[in-house]
Amino acid sequence: MANHKSALKRIRQSEKSRMENKYYSRSTRNAIKTLRNSKDKTQATELLPKVSGLLDKLAKKNIIHANKAANLKSSLSKHVNSL
Repeated sequence: MANHKSALKRIRQSEKSRMENKYYSRSTRNAIKTLRNSKDKTQATELLPKVSGLLDKLAKKNIIHANKAANLKSSLSKHVNSL
């Protein structure tokens, strides 16, 4: 167990940030899954910019790597264009 007050605070902060990161990454994964499962081109076209924005936000906060976000956005746009 931590002995210093600052270490206890750091534990609280890291747990809070871990839960926030988990929430944002989970909601983004659900949005990606919804987009991939969509068969309607208009719905997918409307959903793509929102999902791209979520991926950019995750990359900006270093929850996922920037290249991973770019790869996901590329594959999702290919999927939408193929509909």
